[in-house]
Amino acid sequence: MTAKPANEIMQSQNDTQLRQWAMLKRIPQHPRQITARELTENLESEGFEVSKRTVERDLLSLSEIFPLLSNEKSRPYGWSWNKDAESFSLPSMSPLQALTLELAHDHLAMLLPASLVATLAPYFKCAEGVLSSGDGVQKMASWRNKVAIVPPNQPLLPPDYPAEIIEAVHSALLTDQQIEISYSSRDRGETKTYPAHPLGLVQRGAVTYLVATLYDYTDIRMFALHRIKSAQVLELPSKTPDHFELSEYIRQGAFGFEENGAIKLVLRFTTAAAEHLRETPLSLDQQIAADIPGWVRLQATVTDTAQLRWWLMAFGDQVKILDPIFLRDEFSSLSKAMNKIYNP
Repeated sequence: MTAKPANEIMQSQNDTQLRQWAMLKRIPQHPRQITARELTENLESEGFEVSKRTVERDLLSLSEIFPLLSNEKSRPYGWSWNKDAESFSLPSMSPLQALTLELAHDHLAMLLPASLVATLAPYFKCAEGVLSSGDGVQKMASWRNKVAIVPPNQPLLPPDYPAEIIEAVHSALLTDQQIEISYSSRDRGETKTYPAHPLGLVQRGAVTYLVATLYDYTDIRMFALHRIKSAQVLELPSKTPDHFELSEYIRQGAFGFEENGAIKLVLRFTTAAAEHLRETPLSLDQQIAADIPGWVRLQATVTDTAQLRWWLMAFGDQVKILDPIFLRDEFSSLSKAMNKIYNP
């Protein structure tokens, strides 16, 4: 018989220890009780792969070490801590909690305060250990390889964000303090230093932006984080313009998503191009009807934004704008300009 490698033995021991810690936390104080079946269901809901028989063996083993009671007067037996047992906390993390932390680290790290990320580092390390502990959490650990976020536009590699810049910006935002930044302008090609009042962070695609005001002005500016060459938190409180809300600032046109009110959009789509809109409609009042052969007619009330235009452009010759007239004329002029580029 071939002996198991040492790392497999260690993983199995870790898996057992995590499971038993989780069990001990779920056993109530006498006179309340919990059955092995209920414990099994609780553990499975937390991401452990375990059978009722294994739980029963664990309970018997743990009762030799801890003051656990088994009510054997009726089946199924109920388990509880002795009513005089001293309460204590156990350092455990379930596979479900570990998976949640790892996914949060993957997708939210840039938007979490740097100081918080540093504080959470031991928990991220613990989560990594839990998900690699053994076969009992294998299904939960493999979940990261079974889900993905795919951007709807052309993916771009993120720029470099120096850790000290991120930490300073996050700290100033968190404590409502001013920050002195040296910023390299892409348009002018020069670097200038400003005292800034940070208002928020916005991640758009691969780039993260600092929204802020400068000096004592109230006009709101955007600064790409990767173009900030240095940043220092100042011992001065930051000021927020009256009635400023980050979501409202974005809605009013920042980042190219300006809203110009609702419009009744009428489009002629190729049948194939419009098919996905039957499942994911543009609006609640969307209607799709047959049109000329090979095409359908779509009507929907939508918000007039730059984002709508980018979305329509992506369909190329598979869509034709019928109404509103101003949008039809805009695309007609655009197509003529493009034709001149490709056919000078």
